[in-house]
Amino acid sequence: MFTTGQWTFAIFFIIAFVILLIYSYKGDRRLHQKHYKGSLWILVCFLAFVGLLFIIKIVMNK
Repeated sequence: MFTTGQWTFAIFFIIAFVILLIYSYKGDRRLHQKHYKGSLWILVCFLAFVGLLFIIKIVMNK
C-alpha cells in the first residue's frame, strides 16, 4: 500500500514534528502557566459532562 520511501518520510516527519512541538512548548511554558492557569478544571468539567451524557445514553437505552 505504501512504498518504503513514503514510510521513511512519515517516520522522519513524525519525529521532527514531535521534536519541534517539545521545543516550542518549552519556550512557551512560562506563558502557559500565566495565561492558562485554570484550564485544567475546564478540561475536567468537559470530560465529566461528556461522561454524564454517555451515562444518560446508556440508562435511556435500557
